[in-house]
Amino acid sequence: MRYRYRVLAFLFCLSIITYLDRVCISVVGPRMKKDLDLSNEQFGYVLSAFALAYALFEVPTGALGDRIGPRRVLTRVVTWWSAFTVLTGTAANLTYLVLIRFLFGIGEAGAYPNTSIVISRWFPAVETGRAQSFIWAAGRIGGALSPLIVVPVAAAFGWRASFWVMGGIGLIWAAIWYVWFRDFPRDKPGVAVEERDYIEATRSFKAHSHSIPWRAILRSRNMWAVMLMFHFYMYGAYFFTGWLPTYLQDGRQFGEDQMKLFATLPFVLGAIGCFTGGYASDYLARRYGLKTGRRAVGIVGMGVSSVVMLAAALATNNQTAALLLALGMAFKDLTLPVSFAVCVDIGRSKSGTVSGAMNMAGQLGAFFLGILFGKIVDATGNYNLPLFLIAFLLLCSSLLWLVIDPTKEIVLAEDTDESKLTTV
Repeated sequence: MRYRYRVLAFLFCLSIITYLDRVCISVVGPRMKKDLDLSNEQFGYVLSAFALAYALFEVPTGALGDRIGPRRVLTRVVTWWSAFTVLTGTAANLTYLVLIRFLFGIGEAGAYPNTSIVISRWFPAVETGRAQSFIWAAGRIGGALSPLIVVPVAAAFGWRASFWVMGGIGLIWAAIWYVWFRDFPRDKPGVAVEERDYIEATRSFKAHSHSIPWRAILRSRNMWAVMLMFHFYMYGAYFFTGWLPTYLQDGRQFGEDQMKLFATLPFVLGAIGCFTGGYASDYLARRYGLKTGRRAVGIVGMGVSSVVMLAAALATNNQTAALLLALGMAFKDLTLPVSFAVCVDIGRSKSGTVSGAMNMAGQLGAFFLGILFGKIVDATGNYNLPLFLIAFLLLCSSLLWLVIDPTKEIVLAEDTDESKLTTV
């Protein structure tokens, strides 16, 4: 096996663990709310505490990975978040739980920007989309596995034990990663010279590029479109990550066994969507150009997802609604690996900073959705009303792909004046 695919296997496992830990709280949400006497609005603050911290620390942690390398940063990230996953299982009241989840979010921030850094250094540019598809499909597999693992553990040992199990898995990954991985193919013993030379000649990463000034990002119309697109995307994504089990049990009156099935299905279809989107984007990019390859998948994926989510909100049959939601996630996730591939396209050696900025904007959407969903449901008693908002914002996300141009790289002029920005 080529060495870069071994690296991808590690990132695949990382993404699974990320979503095992992240989705765990939503799976045990009904049990946790009952035990700690939390309203939907209060539970929304718990979910949003994670999203806010994740948003605030995405860019700094992505930039840190660009500067000191993803080996050390990902080791710190996974160790930190795993520790606070364990501590989530010790929560006794709302205040403590909000604080722990905020600190959990600080720890997990930067995980995916740093995987983008690994891809930019270890993979040729033509494999960027498919590599991202594996990583994000793995996250969906983690989301699919979470109910299957967490529900039996919670039923047998209580909801607290599920956090202890999930945290332990992450600590094991972090130790192995630090010992095995190196930041560049050239630094890793055992990488064939042919593979190393091929990667270095064709990857997006540029070893001697200057750092990107913040004003360059803030003045880039392209970057603002990417961030706003992902902001709207995350309203839909965080519904599945944070609220779906509660929606199915309390809003659609499913039992816990039914919930386990229908909370798993969207992540299974989401994994298929990630694979399909990443491979389709790379294929279309080779055949019709990078702009068409990235845009086509983004427009179709988000547009169809918007329509399907609207249909789910209007469905009167509970199982039909659950199936439509799963289909909506599949189409939505066509866009996920493509979004991060665009960050590599336009960010190159600073893909950690660029993807961190995009994900920061996205997590702010998750923060607002976490609070809004609970507030709307508590105020109206209607679990379907938030889906209308989500469907509209997914449509906005689809339209923004008409503005995004992956061929416009954010790079710096190769001269002594580091303040001069050249946009290609």
